[in-house]
Formats: sequence, structure tokens, C-alpha cells
Amino acid sequence: MSTVDNAVSTSATRPAIAQTLRAVQTLSDALDRMHSGMKGDMGMNASDLATLRMLTIRETRGEMVSPHDVATHLRISTASTTKLIDRLVASGHLERRPHPSDGRARVVVLTEKSRREFFQHFGAHLGAMREMAAQFDDRQLETVASFMDQLTEAISTDD
Repeated sequence: MSTVDNAVSTSATRPAIAQTLRAVQTLSDALDRMHSGMKGDMGMNASDLATLRMLTIRETRGEMVSPHDVATHLRISTASTTKLIDRLVASGHLERRPHPSDGRARVVVLTEKSRREFFQHFGAHLGAMREMAAQFDDRQLETVASFMDQLTEAISTDD
């Protein structure tokens, strides 16, 4: 049985799987629309916005981001990455800084302008998400978070 046939068969015998995957698709679509609005508001292309989102996530985790990390994340060449970072530095959204422990390396960081524009665009959405999440108890939220983390890992494998 092929992987597709197996997935269809599993969804048929476990309708909750199909329902959950439809919900993930719907969420993905809503996030795409939200991000499209931000691209237009900030005058950015998809790669620019994906870079800022990645930096926001990594910053929250306390992780530093190198230009190589950006290239790997976006699956683009180093030349394209250099142009992208140059563009975001020129627009005031990123800064290049020396790596704190490797004087030869550089890291890229968000500017206050980026953080302000992100909050300006996403603040209302984040508030709505927090209000919705507050309707669930901690155990339910832990289950959802675990599912989302594992789903992210499952689809983030290198091709």
C-alpha cells in the first residue's frame, strides 16, 4: 500500500484525523492571509517576511541567527541571502552584529523598528489568539502544543 493510500485509509477509519488535518489546513490558510496583509503593509516580499518571522521565533528561544541560518531556512543561495539581508538592513528591519563568541562570524538581529511593526500588525491577532487559548485548560493546551510541535517537526525534514 502506498503512503497516499495508507493516509486515505487511516483518515477513513479515523475521521478525527481527517478533521484535524482539515483544521490544520484552515489555520495555515488563515496565517497565509494574515502574513499577506503584513507583506503589503510593510512593502516586503515573502522571503523578507519569512526571514523576520524566523528571527522573531529564534529570538524568543534565545537563539542567534547567522546569515547561513537564513539561507538554510529559506533554502536560497548565499548570494540571494546577502541581497535579502542587505535589503532588510537598508529598510531598518535588521542589523548585522559580530557574533559574541566568534569574532570572525556575524549574526543578524531584529531592530526595534521590526519589533514595533510586527506588534502593530500582529498585536490584535495575538490578543485574539490568547483570548481563544484561555478557554482551554493547561492540560489541553499542552496537548495542542505537543501536537503542533510534532507536526512541525514531521513536515520540516529536509528533502
